[in-house]
Amino acid sequence: MTTFVDRVELHVAAGNGGHGCASVHREKFKPLGGPDGGNGGRGGDVILTVDQSVTTLLDYHHSPHRKATNGKPGEGGNRSGKDGQDLILPVPDGTVVLDKAGNVLADLVGHGTSYVAAQGGRGGLGNAALASARRKAPGFALLGEPGDLQDVVLELKTVADVALVGYPSAGKSSLISVLSAAKPKIADYPFTTLVPNLGVVTAGSTVYTIADVPGLIPGASQGRGLGLEFLRHVERCSVLVHVLDTATLESDRDPVSDLDIIEEELRQYGGLDDRPRLVVLNKIDVPDGKELAEMVRPDLEARGYRVFEVSAVAHLGLRELSFALAELVAGARAAKPKEEATRIVIRPKAVDDTGFTVTREEDGLFRVRGEKPERWVRQTDFNNDEAVGYLADRLGRLGVEEQLMKAGARAGDGVAIGPEDNAVVFDWEPSMMAGAEMLGRRGEDHRFEAPRPAAQRRRDKQAERDEAEQEFEGFEPF
Repeated sequence: MTTFVDRVELHVAAGNGGHGCASVHREKFKPLGGPDGGNGGRGGDVILTVDQSVTTLLDYHHSPHRKATNGKPGEGGNRSGKDGQDLILPVPDGTVVLDKAGNVLADLVGHGTSYVAAQGGRGGLGNAALASARRKAPGFALLGEPGDLQDVVLELKTVADVALVGYPSAGKSSLISVLSAAKPKIADYPFTTLVPNLGVVTAGSTVYTIADVPGLIPGASQGRGLGLEFLRHVERCSVLVHVLDTATLESDRDPVSDLDIIEEELRQYGGLDDRPRLVVLNKIDVPDGKELAEMVRPDLEARGYRVFEVSAVAHLGLRELSFALAELVAGARAAKPKEEATRIVIRPKAVDDTGFTVTREEDGLFRVRGEKPERWVRQTDFNNDEAVGYLADRLGRLGVEEQLMKAGARAGDGVAIGPEDNAVVFDWEPSMMAGAEMLGRRGEDHRFEAPRPAAQRRRDKQAERDEAEQEFEGFEPF
């Protein structure tokens, strides 16, 4: 039965935003109560958060589909819908989030580090929020936006200071068991270790973590054995320790050739050339092992390696090794650049940026792309003529019609708003937007009109101009 998983594909869905409410206040003796529809609630996000108590991605291997809750719709009486609850997914420290193409989206290191894998949809505005001096009684509300749907790959890379690498049965598990309190599986056959083991070592005032990586064999960097699956767990380690078996029973192996083969696999995997290395000649409690260690030690030291002769079984040479590793770890930590304070980068929009683009495709279809037009389309209830007219007014004020005319669009040409797989397509008629005012102001109810003094008329005129410029974006929930 699988107990350790370090790579999964996760399918996450954020919550949908709740729809806005179109309601009119009704109360005895108050026939003109006005619109009182509340806004819809925001959909819940899906958030990946580092939790130190989690060490594997096993839960997501068994249940790869996760969904946050939806926002509630608005209600009459200016009651906004409840926001959807965010879905917090705990992941181990060192989890890398990638898209399906292999691009890194986030590298989650450190307790509490989080990443929003899927963002919840905005709630739709109710007709109370859409009301204005020009539009006193909107008979429509905006729909909530759908939440994001994302497929991400989670890949665990063990966060440790020291990595023990070497052939199977070289004694790595025995070594980590005596240097720390870790209790890995130990046996006298190859590939006893099937998952990385972590232990904590204290040497003087330095405390560091040590990882026992499953044994490597020739071809590990190309997927042979277990190497390709677990070489990623070496990437974050500051120090590499070659554990060489001086008492192997295989006649075609010796410590020097083992070192050369493992170094070649690390080189082919890439990205590990700058890590300091130590060499541990293990099993010197065996007479032949002690003799072989003394024989190969001068050759290894001539290559520039610091060599330690140890026996995990007899507890020989372990103190010197643990303090040497502590020295290297402390040096690596001191050389690591300090994290700078988070800087806020402001990127103002260019003055000539309209916020959308209009392109003509090969089949003659005109496609409009942009955050605002696409969001407005998603929020529109196309079963409500007044809501469609409101969309037309917004697009007209944004300048979409003007850009269509500049692009060569004529009456009857097809226009699509949005991406190819989820677009609204219609036959364009210039009068649909330019002549919208001929149909009357949308949401206007003349029963609310009364004689107004000159100062009030001026204020209403100014309010109309402000609405045309700002599009009431400030009312939209974040």
